[in-house]
Amino acid sequence: MVNFQVLGQEYPLYTDAPEEDVQEILALVKTHLEYAGQASQHILPANKIGILTSLNIASSYVKMKKEYAEYRQLVEKRIALLSERIEDKF
Repeated sequence: MVNFQVLGQEYPLYTDAPEEDVQEILALVKTHLEYAGQASQHILPANKIGILTSLNIASSYVKMKKEYAEYRQLVEKRIALLSERIEDKF
């Protein structure tokens, strides 16, 4: 279990992830939460800031997932082209 503090509240996190991953995840979430909190000038309650942060992180994830799929498709096309060229040489 890891305890972390963000926006003045402490939260427990139960995980079996490697310590390095946990610290990276916590830093990312904390950064996004604090940014959302500053952007709203503390007008929003913490639970709404949490929802906005979750949406922002999810949006980034979906964008990266699409970019990865496009990259993978490009790499697969290049591999197929190289394979064809190699087969043509023999």
